[in-house]
Amino acid sequence: MKFNLFRRPQAVEAAEPTGATTVTMGPTPAVVSTSAPEPPGSNNGTEINKNDMFEEIKSKFLNEIDKIPLPPWALIAIAVVAALLILTCCFCIIKKCCCKKKKNKKGKKGKDGFNMKNMQGGEKQQDDEDDDEGETGLTEEEKEEEEKEQEKLGKLQYSIDYDFENTKLTVGILQAADLMSMDSGGTSDPYVKVLLLPDKKKKYDTKVHKKTLNPVFNETFVFKVPYEELGGKTLVMSVFDYDRFSKHDVIGEVKIPMNSIDLGRPIEEWKDLESADQEEPEKLGDICISLRYVPTAGKLTVCILEAKNLKKMDACGLSDPYVKIQLLQGGKRLKKKKTTVKKNTLNPYYNESFSFEIPLEQMQKILVAVTVFDYDKIGKNDAIGKIFVGSKATGLGLKHWSDMLANPRRPIAQWHPLQPEEDIDGQLASLNAKK
Repeated sequence: MKFNLFRRPQAVEAAEPTGATTVTMGPTPAVVSTSAPEPPGSNNGTEINKNDMFEEIKSKFLNEIDKIPLPPWALIAIAVVAALLILTCCFCIIKKCCCKKKKNKKGKKGKDGFNMKNMQGGEKQQDDEDDDEGETGLTEEEKEEEEKEQEKLGKLQYSIDYDFENTKLTVGILQAADLMSMDSGGTSDPYVKVLLLPDKKKKYDTKVHKKTLNPVFNETFVFKVPYEELGGKTLVMSVFDYDRFSKHDVIGEVKIPMNSIDLGRPIEEWKDLESADQEEPEKLGDICISLRYVPTAGKLTVCILEAKNLKKMDACGLSDPYVKIQLLQGGKRLKKKKTTVKKNTLNPYYNESFSFEIPLEQMQKILVAVTVFDYDKIGKNDAIGKIFVGSKATGLGLKHWSDMLANPRRPIAQWHPLQPEEDIDGQLASLNAKK
């Protein structure tokens, strides 16, 4: 009906074309009057069309669901699980974003003065730092003091005196206090090592004081150094914890550049120990030895062939190496031999053989220790490095010994890396203690 009323004026004009003036004037008000409700009528039509479309989509969706070969409760469960997964994913994403923002804020606070944002936004950064101080209740100075307290290793009292007439530097190790405990019993076995860098060859050790954190040493050591050379040297006093069966642990050290002190008067003072630099293990060189055993004669032959890349021990950058061989049983030295000295070389060639008479039944109890020394005309000869072979050795030392016993009457040569003398002595002591 509405559609017909809307198109009625067109039908009247087509039916009576002759009475245009009288007839056409009559329906014009009707046209005006009928055109007034047109907008509401059109909205109702569109609403009905939208409802029809929604109903049609809904019916299609329900028809598709009906085609799925699952009961309604299973579909509802799948929908619930999907909704929970979506919610958990959203929660994780939001949480991750929040954590990143917090980390970025902390990172910005830690990088003071190294980026342009910190340079430009100094006031904001200061506000953030104030907020941090408010949270922790500590200022920067208090934080530094707290860190220092946590890292306290103890303190050392020492004395320094220089004799200008005799060009002698006398270093006194007096005592230590409040040392860090290194043993399981809450104590330490401290001793002090003194050397004048860069010369590592001449060094002194105090006596070891057992089970104490406040040792009194009262020992003095003398370095003969011309005054004009003292400026480039550094006095190092390192406190170690002695361990009989393993490497000695460093507790802390005191370093004094000689150009920073006044040698015109004697010095006696306390200083806090600082953590020692963890240096990489120093390369001492390698030695090649040959072992040969004849069971019928009970004869062991040790041949020192050569060494290479030895540690520099002299001021000229070379060494005067020789090798000492010791035959050990149960911690006791049975015999010892040594090679000739090779002057001014780090790669000496010896090819010198030494024989020992050992019955076959004693071979499992024997150890052979080989030490490379630097010969010094004045003073003690310093050990460059050491190794040992035998049935109780480990690694290359055990392998070399086993290969020799498996191949009687045949010389077996093998390269061995040199190790610090104190480390090998500790291993030998531990082997003897197990008996």
